[in-house]
Amino acid sequence: MRTTSLALGLLWTAAASAWAPSASFGRRHHRPSASTSMSASSGDSIEFAKYEGLGNDFILIDDRSRADPSLTPEQSERLCNRNFCIGADGVIFALAPPEGDDAYDFTMRIYNSDGSEPEMCGNGIRCLAQFLKDLGEDTESYRINTLAGPIVPVMNADGTVTVDMGEPILKGADVPTTLEPNAESDSVVEQTLECNGKEWKVSAVSMGNPHAIIFVDDLEADIDFASDGPALEADPAFPAKTNVEFVQVMSPTHLKMKVWERGAGPTLACGTGTCALVVAAIRAGKIPRPEAEGVEGRVRVTLPGGDLFIEWRESNNRVYMSGPATLSFSGKAMIK
Repeated sequence: MRTTSLALGLLWTAAASAWAPSASFGRRHHRPSASTSMSASSGDSIEFAKYEGLGNDFILIDDRSRADPSLTPEQSERLCNRNFCIGADGVIFALAPPEGDDAYDFTMRIYNSDGSEPEMCGNGIRCLAQFLKDLGEDTESYRINTLAGPIVPVMNADGTVTVDMGEPILKGADVPTTLEPNAESDSVVEQTLECNGKEWKVSAVSMGNPHAIIFVDDLEADIDFASDGPALEADPAFPAKTNVEFVQVMSPTHLKMKVWERGAGPTLACGTGTCALVVAAIRAGKIPRPEAEGVEGRVRVTLPGGDLFIEWRESNNRVYMSGPATLSFSGKAMIK
């Protein structure tokens, strides 16, 4: 195992397969204590593990004995800098469940690479589940408390993770968006929005965080990604800002997308966005809703980092996401 020290205070172990949890790991429940309530200070070091889900990469911090993250948003933002530190799309904290609440095994919090805090992250929660398994919390599923509500990732025999993402939120005001509702349940389906000097047809869906979905004929020719993405993210029609998904329909069971993530910009994958766009595609009549359930009912979504498989189950209205989560490396970083 090779260890390298960088001038900026980052220590990392390049051999991911050599990483192993310490002897203290493996407890099913971890309750916070008052002695762990303070955040790390400049000059302190913190152990981390780096995971990625289809190239959407995260720094994972073991805070299972804490109620709150051990890093501030500003510290997390610095760790995410790809030139001066570890580099990532966000920092995820594996925290104790809410005090006295036996409905959860753990809590997930995440800070984006710009220091903002989203409600949830689909790729991130798959990485969190794999992280917990690697820490010795080896079980079939985890009950995770998130700012978007309870989420349950399930570990599959093939090494992938399936996540019950819950029911989509369709009411426009709850996404939230100020776009005029034009479909059932006061929802927004391909509503007109003028932004960045162009007219768009926008569908609004929340998976605990807001998404603006736009269908195009050609992902390469029909958008100026670097310009349209940030403009739509910050458009006043989305008062909490929004994730933006541009989608091309490849077949009735295959969609292709590019994502501009709120607070992170262009990423290789977005789990909640993938779920939202499948719901939007079905509601807009772009693809039929599969009649089967399970593997046969999945829609394949191709992202820049690879494929995710999404099922919007008609029997319970819940969305299920399946995809990989992989350890890249682990190490120790100095807080600056």
